[in-house]
Amino acid sequence: MSLIGVVSSDEQLNARIAREFARKPEGHWILQFPRGESEILEFLNFDLPEIVIINFSDVGVNLRLVLDEVRHDSWLHNFGIVGLFNAEKDTEEQLLKRYSNLNVLALIDYSRIGSHVVKLTQIIEENRQIIFQRELSDKLFERTSGSFVIDNDPLAVSIYAGIAATTLAQRALVDPKMKMHLQLALSELIINGVEHGNCGITYEEKSAFLEEGMSVVDLVAEKCKNPHIAAKRVYFEWEIRPEGTRFAIRDEGEGFDVRGLSAKLKREGSYALHGRGILMARGIATKLAYNPKGNEVTLLMRHDRQPERETPRGFFDSETVNPEKGAVIIQEGESSDFLYYIASGRYAVYHDEKQVGSLTPNDIFMGEMSFLLNNRRSASVVAEMPGKLVKISRRDFVGVIMRYPHYGIFLSKLLARKLARANSRSALMQGAAPLHVGGGDVIDETEAFGSAAVL
Repeated sequence: MSLIGVVSSDEQLNARIAREFARKPEGHWILQFPRGESEILEFLNFDLPEIVIINFSDVGVNLRLVLDEVRHDSWLHNFGIVGLFNAEKDTEEQLLKRYSNLNVLALIDYSRIGSHVVKLTQIIEENRQIIFQRELSDKLFERTSGSFVIDNDPLAVSIYAGIAATTLAQRALVDPKMKMHLQLALSELIINGVEHGNCGITYEEKSAFLEEGMSVVDLVAEKCKNPHIAAKRVYFEWEIRPEGTRFAIRDEGEGFDVRGLSAKLKREGSYALHGRGILMARGIATKLAYNPKGNEVTLLMRHDRQPERETPRGFFDSETVNPEKGAVIIQEGESSDFLYYIASGRYAVYHDEKQVGSLTPNDIFMGEMSFLLNNRRSASVVAEMPGKLVKISRRDFVGVIMRYPHYGIFLSKLLARKLARANSRSALMQGAAPLHVGGGDVIDETEAFGSAAVL
């Protein structure tokens, strides 16, 4: 069951949202409507919602204050955001740029709340295990893939692009600003598949429709009155590897003249009326290529070399360590008087001189299990590359928890998930049935060793 927060002072809008969710009684969610900045922050810090719906055009809430607090501790505020906005005041691109370092997965204007607020929330809920799996083992982190089958709904496209881009940002593989550009580029490419691929909308037809004051959404809906067109889908897949991510987008249309459009874009550049998605994708991609038919595009994107997470506000005064490659960070069997916050780098985990996993900023902490349980270290950790760690002593940790008690709640939640996965690992190794943990996910044997089982 998902806890969903609605950040909005507009009572009429809130009532609309409540009605839309009430129409879906089969949904597994709890809606909360915190009032005022202090209550909103208390809700975000202590209730740790999975999804937050934010009214970005709201003038009755000091969003700058609220969102600055979220940014300061983005390591624990990892909820997915559905943004609402007034299309007469704001644009999707402006808002994505303004909130590029937040997990904004989708934006919808007020007029589409009835048709899409629940739909987009359901998509996030169904895929939260893809987006926010910070406790995954290294074997899954090393090479992860995702795929979607997308219907011909331009307004829902952004959520799929947002999930893919946020997955990379959550794992510190792309810079927040690059995440925004990636999200926009993927959205445009998927929309191309819907509009020009599946629906067969020509550039001239689209231009004429827009000049009449109609929207692309209306044009697609008109085309989809044809059952043959309505049945077509766009297939969006990606694969994350250590060096980069490969995205593939394929529609079920007839394709287009790839060389002809490429020549047009070269002639007209950024002034070209169409091909905006291709131009945006070219600006961020290591490689962008279409198949000869023109109905499938592949985008390759190299990861940032060594992204660095900001030090959490509560740990600003703690000691910083910058290990070089080969440095021993933790020694198996030693006492555990401190833990580390992982800001950057990559660290190999050894047990009985055998590597059993790796740690990255995606794991957030190193050594927290033995630190909290007063046990000796159950594994050694060696830096695989230069990095940055924040060393937190027991005294500092207690002081931080006293000042920021919500840190303790988040850490408890993180540990509970890790322990659940460790228990499932033990059950698998003993031949028992895998255990179900939060969200209904099932642990499989690929998670046999990871940070949850050691340190």
